[in-house]
Amino acid sequence: MDKEKLASLYRQWNEGLVEQALKKTPERPGCGQTPAGIPIKQIYTPLDLEEGGFDYVRDLGFPGQFPFTRGRDPLGYRSNYWLFMQYAGFGDAEEANKRYRYLLSQGQAGISVAFDLPTQVGLDSDDPMADGEVGKIGVAVSSLQDLETVFDGIPLNKLRQISLVANGMSAIMLAMFIALAEKQGVPVEECTLRIQNDVLKEFISRGAYIFPPEPSIRLTTDVVVFCAEHHPAWLPLTLCGYHIREAGANAVQEVAYCLANGLAYMDEVVRRGAPLERVLPQLSAFMAVNMNFFEEIAKFRALRRLWARLVTQRYGVSPDTNLGLSLVNFTAGSSLTAQQPLNNVVRVAVECLAGVLGGCQSLFPCSMDEAYATPTEAAVKVALRTQQIIAKETGIGDTVDPMGGSYYLESLTGEIERRALKMIEEIEALGGSVKAIDQGYFRRNIDEASYQWQKEVDSGARTIVGVNAYQDEVEVPMEIFRPPAETQARQIASLKKLRQERDNDRVEKALDRVRAVAATEENLVPALVEAVKAYATMGEICGVLRSVFGEHNEGDI
Repeated sequence: MDKEKLASLYRQWNEGLVEQALKKTPERPGCGQTPAGIPIKQIYTPLDLEEGGFDYVRDLGFPGQFPFTRGRDPLGYRSNYWLFMQYAGFGDAEEANKRYRYLLSQGQAGISVAFDLPTQVGLDSDDPMADGEVGKIGVAVSSLQDLETVFDGIPLNKLRQISLVANGMSAIMLAMFIALAEKQGVPVEECTLRIQNDVLKEFISRGAYIFPPEPSIRLTTDVVVFCAEHHPAWLPLTLCGYHIREAGANAVQEVAYCLANGLAYMDEVVRRGAPLERVLPQLSAFMAVNMNFFEEIAKFRALRRLWARLVTQRYGVSPDTNLGLSLVNFTAGSSLTAQQPLNNVVRVAVECLAGVLGGCQSLFPCSMDEAYATPTEAAVKVALRTQQIIAKETGIGDTVDPMGGSYYLESLTGEIERRALKMIEEIEALGGSVKAIDQGYFRRNIDEASYQWQKEVDSGARTIVGVNAYQDEVEVPMEIFRPPAETQARQIASLKKLRQERDNDRVEKALDRVRAVAATEENLVPALVEAVKAYATMGEICGVLRSVFGEHNEGDI
């Protein structure tokens, strides 16, 4: 490339055609920067990459190799498509089982279990604080018996992946899964489990925590270390940017805060003496896919590259280790609108395309009716078909990282990485994620980003079709899914019967063992496995842990 000739041609174009065009037609508002505030030039050339210090081998490289900008798999989707998934669960275990069977019959490759709010915060369905929330935003799982019913007739080793969206109670859910595999007579090495297990993001953005940050990190690390020792093929920790983004963060903050939390966990893993070379290849990242197409694709590429660089520099891990985070992409629920809900089919399709072009290993499309309620079967089917059409009809997976080398995309990838690294350095200067949580760093910055976004929507600077532009006077009616009214009563009756029929002496001994281990630094997972096998309930186990760890309240931050 003749750099001087290109620069001369660029000046001539800019000073000639562009200036004339601007005199006739001014640029439309809002096209000068991404939602994260990154400036966008009118055109990108090799000069932009050169000015940014871009080096093909150092910054791009090849798929499956450091720095994993182009993905963690050398073959991309030429060997296997990404996992077609849906996040699902509602009502009691029987109702959820029916939905999972339906999704599998429609071509879904695995199951991702959504738990209801009482389960997520360690309460049994008959706890007074659970009243009215049982089975509302996920399936109620109060004991191993419920999980047995959830997977009734669904062999664990016949699914490409099982995902348990558990955080504050992730160690208990891991224990239930191990016990369930034993009940089914399925060798655990034949199963592929991914467990979310990122509790720090609960303190930052979501609020479904149980214990204070320090014992919460201990439980997260217990899961990671236990799996590294006994189930090295499982994915024991999914770093979550999704919930941070949905709380109002922008794309750069999503990357930075997610990876800062990852460093906090890895510091604890190192302190516990577990081998990072075994842990790091099994990590995944759960990220939002929003509507700014190119910023989202660049975000995923920057995420992988920045993480690979951070862990090699911080821990001295060999670049030959597979450090490319397994990418779990979930289309953005916050981008869906209650107004003109059929438009959400288009939004989800665009976001699915961005997620695939960003190199995901799993993809979860939202359903068009999620702005209203739990999706109907019809809406879920459309969402699943969306990614099946993208996979089978577009040729999108025929080559690895087809967007790689785009002057614009590579420039955007580099800028997201630089800005995210600066934020991570700010968090590290505060003492890491836990200290930053205590000082309100995350909440303050997410609130500011969320406020800025809403101002742009309210002023019309950012167009949301059907909301602040192209509105309809009469809305199209939408079928709403409503869980059966008798769910809570049926779940409570089942729980009461369980307590009457189980061996309660065995339960008490198992809970005493959990209490004793919790007071030490011993890994809690084996004790939890024995407790769930005795059919101790979620609330009983968490009650014992609360007596040792204490309970976190919002005012404690």
